[in-house]
Amino acid sequence: MSAHLMSLHRCCQRSALLLVARRPWSSSSTSPPPLHTRLLLFLTQRFYDMEMLLSWSSQLKRRVIKRKNAYYSYAQRFHGSDIAAAYYVLNLKGGFRFVGLSAWFRANHRGKFNWDFLNHKDTPLEEVDMSYSVINYTGLVNLEGQRSLRTLSFRGCPEVDDWFLAKLHMFQDSLEELDISHCPRITTGGLAALRNLKGLQRLDISSLPGISSPGLIIILLEEMLPQCQITASGYNLSLSQEEKMEQMQEQRKGQS
Repeated sequence: MSAHLMSLHRCCQRSALLLVARRPWSSSSTSPPPLHTRLLLFLTQRFYDMEMLLSWSSQLKRRVIKRKNAYYSYAQRFHGSDIAAAYYVLNLKGGFRFVGLSAWFRANHRGKFNWDFLNHKDTPLEEVDMSYSVINYTGLVNLEGQRSLRTLSFRGCPEVDDWFLAKLHMFQDSLEELDISHCPRITTGGLAALRNLKGLQRLDISSLPGISSPGLIIILLEEMLPQCQITASGYNLSLSQEEKMEQMQEQRKGQS
């Protein structure tokens, strides 16, 4: 059943409940329903109202996220890919640093930012911090032309998932540091896609609730990315897992 038909069906249900709940009960008519029945009808009506409100709220949230992660084709056409990428980052309340500059450009908590970044046309981005933003798989297209990116932080981003990680291969020639900690939608399968980032030197996978057996995952990541320093805090590693990790690390040292 489509969303529109479901909405119509629920509206009809609420209308029927209202007619029953508000029906005048006179002395000549049948006796009114018991108090618990009327209370149940009232609560049922409120339940459907709250369900509809939550549904609309969820749809509105998805539309906002989709709009914020749209392709900034206008900015790219008139200002170039570097300025378009910078504008996208600032619109999502993130921050960045241009190649050759020490100063960072950041949006404040209200989303306001300084427009001086427009003076650095044709200057690529070197570091990007999108922590706690709503960046998603679709929005990555705005950073696709950035071949000088060395540092990316997606800490605490609720829309970062396995598909998102799979698309990070576009930065495999430049990326050195990656922070994907506290991202609730990342699973064990998505971490396997990081094997393409051969130049990665630092990786933070702390507090990822979607992964199982974190101790073994850390070992596998160390096998895939031997030159990378991996940070993985916030996990309750059992004693057996710690022992396995130590044994495998000792075996690796013995083979090297």
